[in-house]
Amino acid sequence: MEQVNVNISMPTSQQRESYFDGTLLQLIGWRLAGWLITLITVGICYPWALCKLYGWKINHTVVNGHRLKFNGTAIGLFGNWIKWWLLTLITLGIYGFWLGIALEKWKTKHTAFAN
Repeated sequence: MEQVNVNISMPTSQQRESYFDGTLLQLIGWRLAGWLITLITVGICYPWALCKLYGWKINHTVVNGHRLKFNGTAIGLFGNWIKWWLLTLITLGIYGFWLGIALEKWKTKHTAFAN
């Protein structure tokens, strides 16, 4: 079988920079806030903490010159969160293997280009 190489890179004149412009202090702040809110609410507000952290990460990411924007909400995630945990309980933990993938799909569904 013959191997075919395909170059999908953009011409140099069209390439733009990709970068992340969040700071360590912001990350520590969002993680600490999320941890505290989750602890105080005994886990009920964990979806809120995840949305805030995802939003911070995604909103500070620029890919090929285009800033990303996260438009997910804690209420939107909370409904899925209940469904996913019920499926995990019903399947005696088996669905838990797919829970991380379901969360990534939800996060990706709520990510778009801001500009």
